[in-house]
Amino acid sequence: MIAGASKPRTCARLAAALLLLASLLAGCADMGDSMTVAFADPAKYELYDCKQLEGERKSLDNREAELQGLMAKADTGFAGPVVSELAYRNDYISIRGQKHFADEAWRRNNCRESAPAPVAGPGPADTKAALAKARARSPSPKPVSAKPTSRARSDSAAD
Repeated sequence: MIAGASKPRTCARLAAALLLLASLLAGCADMGDSMTVAFADPAKYELYDCKQLEGERKSLDNREAELQGLMAKADTGFAGPVVSELAYRNDYISIRGQKHFADEAWRRNNCRESAPAPVAGPGPADTKAALAKARARSPSPKPVSAKPTSRARSDSAAD
């Protein structure tokens, strides 16, 4: 009878442990900006100028998108959410914190996005240079003369 009584206690303990674990993981999923800034250096972007901040912000955006993609891909597999949490969540939180401080420095410095560089097509000088290279690569045809050479004349005169 003692063995039968311990089985319900074990199941109750297991259920309580799973409930506790689920509540802890749910708390991690709802982390706000207050938690993300704990994983980043607030003074990292203090001395950056607008051009440096622009490059850094683009880099952080790309990395955040990459991590989101990796986390979404991991979520599709077996035990995906666990793998996603263990492999990518810390980097993702760190990137979000860095992004927060980079955006803060951007606003503090009154920075503006720079205009994208114009895409230049080949100009007239490039076309002329390409044409000259193409001519230099192709062998020039040998001139064909209609007149016989002097040796040919002397041979025909001797006959």
